[in-house]
Amino acid sequence: MTFDDFSMLFQFIGGLGMFLYGMQMMATGLQKTAGDKMKHLLGVLTNNRFMGILVGALITAIIQSSGATTVMVIGFVNAGLMNLFQTVGVIMGANIGTTITAWIVSAGQLGDAVTVMKPSFYAPLMIGIGALFVMFSKKEKRQNIGSILIALGLLFVGLDWMSGSIKPYTDAPIFSKAFALLGGNPILGILAGAVVTAIMQSSSASVGVLQTLAMNGVVTANAAVYICLGSNIGSCYTALLSSIGASKNSKRTAVINLLFNIFGVTIFGTIAFILFKVNTALAASSIDSVKISLFHTVFNLVTTVIMFPLANFLVKASCIIVKDKDEDKELTNGDGIEMHHLDDRIMKTPSFAIEAALKEINEMGRLALENVELSVKSAMFLKEEDIKLAYENEENINEFEKTITKYLVKINNLNLNDTQHKTVKNLLYTINDLERIGDHAKNIAEFAYKLKKDNLVFSKDVIEELNRMKDHVVMSLELAIKMREAGSGDQIKKVYKYENDVDRIEIDIREKYISKLLEKDYNVETGVLFIDIISNLERISDHALNIAQYVEEENK
Repeated sequence: MTFDDFSMLFQFIGGLGMFLYGMQMMATGLQKTAGDKMKHLLGVLTNNRFMGILVGALITAIIQSSGATTVMVIGFVNAGLMNLFQTVGVIMGANIGTTITAWIVSAGQLGDAVTVMKPSFYAPLMIGIGALFVMFSKKEKRQNIGSILIALGLLFVGLDWMSGSIKPYTDAPIFSKAFALLGGNPILGILAGAVVTAIMQSSSASVGVLQTLAMNGVVTANAAVYICLGSNIGSCYTALLSSIGASKNSKRTAVINLLFNIFGVTIFGTIAFILFKVNTALAASSIDSVKISLFHTVFNLVTTVIMFPLANFLVKASCIIVKDKDEDKELTNGDGIEMHHLDDRIMKTPSFAIEAALKEINEMGRLALENVELSVKSAMFLKEEDIKLAYENEENINEFEKTITKYLVKINNLNLNDTQHKTVKNLLYTINDLERIGDHAKNIAEFAYKLKKDNLVFSKDVIEELNRMKDHVVMSLELAIKMREAGSGDQIKKVYKYENDVDRIEIDIREKYISKLLEKDYNVETGVLFIDIISNLERISDHALNIAQYVEEENK
């Protein structure tokens, strides 16, 4: 190899690096720009398969990877956020959405006739304007737009470098021989496309490299078709790998994705083989990047149209391949606590990961509320099973806190926008308050245990006062948890009112029963325990107000 050959090789590697980094950077910028709007897509994931296709296509267009979308879908299934029937539409949409990158790449061929029409001509300007936005704009939205512009610029420069490095070798026999071999042997061509895509873990990237070669006229039509078909199968590798160790339905989701692409490749591969045998001139003709984009899009659209009415068949086939041998185990944190929603696969899109954490926090909140009522009940009626269950619930609340905290810390290390950072911070505060509520409920259960052990009981008047205090605290906490679930601060005034009522009741009870403690015949021990319980209830109300205030802050 000569010095010029090494120079061209380095240029190709550098161009490929810029292209891949530009894709990743653009995906990050688009996600940050979309922000919390992404999480609302989860609400659209109903059993309406057509809407699922739209959602899958949109998510893939944003994150620039059908493989990543499928991995997230596997995470949703594993976390119990989606069922198998809902995944089919999203997977179909993901395969359609991945073609957007091919069309962006094919735009590079616009300048073949007129230089000013070529995107790479404007790439330095895009990078320059984008850099100004990122460095000097204080508004996050403009910074995100700047990142997207830089990403597009890098993507087009990378394509230009790759294309330029190949141009001097377009007449080299190695290209004509290689593509003649891949085009003449469909299985070999499909296998090559699948292997390269599996290695790059992105069909968008492998098809993009193929398009770059096509821009220089070295790719034959038959080779391009078979390699493109293979790239669709290769894109399933990441999802299959991700499903290892997941639930049965998660594995079935990966299988559905594979079956969808295998059926499509079988149909199109058979038609292409017959067509190229009949028309050898077409098979040997060169193909440009626009036609590759068109074929890539038509393949995924037509396969979706064919497989759309056969969605139930895909689900049944996946169930036959991945059989139910044993009952699926729930996701746990390793300590026996069921974690229904947390899954690292979802973290490709932070807004979805935050939504999953929120669902688990809501579970924790409901358990904390239940334990407050249970602990007060145990103090009033002194049933041993209530005291024991209150202790167990507190242990579960502690495990919830540990597991969700770890998950939120992982989310916080992702590329988040300012709003998402604020939400994660407030969620960390929220679970700390819920854990403290659990501690206070446990304190009350311990007081109940002491009452039972010492054969002490509260009088009817004390139980009535305790019940009155408990009702106000429960209303405050219940409303705060509902605010957290809804993500709305509209009810904050009611929480303030309940908190003021609790403070007033606590002061009244404290003054009344401290006076009674001075009476000669009053049981001091029960009086002290009662006041301790009231104090813990008042602190629970304080934590409920904190939770409501975090939600209010997020909505400012």
